[in-house]
Amino acid sequence: MPDTSSQSDAVKASLAGAVPPQPRVMGAVNWLGLWTLYKKEVRRFLKVSFQTVAAPVATTLLYMMVFSLAIGVTREAPGGFPFVVFLGPGLIMMGLLNNAFANSSSSLIVAKVQGNTVDFLMPPLSAGELAAAFIGGAITRGVLVAAASAAVIIPFASLPVAHFWAIAFFGMGAAAMLGMAGVIAGVWAEKFDHLAVITNFIIMPLTFLSGTFYSISILPEPFQTISHFNPFFYLIDGFRYGFIGYADGNIAIGVAVTLVINAVLVVACYGVLRSGWRLRT
Repeated sequence: MPDTSSQSDAVKASLAGAVPPQPRVMGAVNWLGLWTLYKKEVRRFLKVSFQTVAAPVATTLLYMMVFSLAIGVTREAPGGFPFVVFLGPGLIMMGLLNNAFANSSSSLIVAKVQGNTVDFLMPPLSAGELAAAFIGGAITRGVLVAAASAAVIIPFASLPVAHFWAIAFFGMGAAAMLGMAGVIAGVWAEKFDHLAVITNFIIMPLTFLSGTFYSISILPEPFQTISHFNPFFYLIDGFRYGFIGYADGNIAIGVAVTLVINAVLVVACYGVLRSGWRLRT
């Protein structure tokens, strides 16, 4: 018969010398958790890339084909550029704006409807880290759609690059702005219908009435002045300026408006995620 007393003494001795579990040290930022959530956001839309990337690019291609046939490739736009060259940057930016907003807003509303918000609320992630991951995923999708849209536009219009800094600044600024707007909308919305209202009655009208398909210089007053109160106008105008070197507005004002709005949205995103409003119920 085995000596159970000696075995228990051995177990006690080993336990006595064992080091108790220590809390994990993550530093000021949980980089691993942030990177994991960001990868989850990217893989989420890449898994259905035919819907999230290919479909918006196909829409951009259809717009370009229709306008090329209806208006013609030789007709000049303001600045002396062919109309399709003037139109191209606006279509690219439109796809970027819509998809950056859709990524972050849909991610949050799906998690709320399915009851999966615990998946990112329970891990040791701060509100800033949550915001960075959701916004980063939105920026990635927006930039990817924009790059693919530019690729399909090139056969119709060889886009020049006049100011690369403006393309990068207004492109990234627009993706971040709509990504943050999507976070706020996703937190606020309680069902998909709420997001549809924001998309159809706010995002799309602001996009279409911001000079995507036309120069606001052709508008009569007071509509030309009203267009300057549309923040999307500065994003599209600055982005187009980066390609063709022509702008309807003041680029310096566009840079300032983009920075101010993004700064306000950063604070708002951090606030709603930190409070847990409509996420913890």
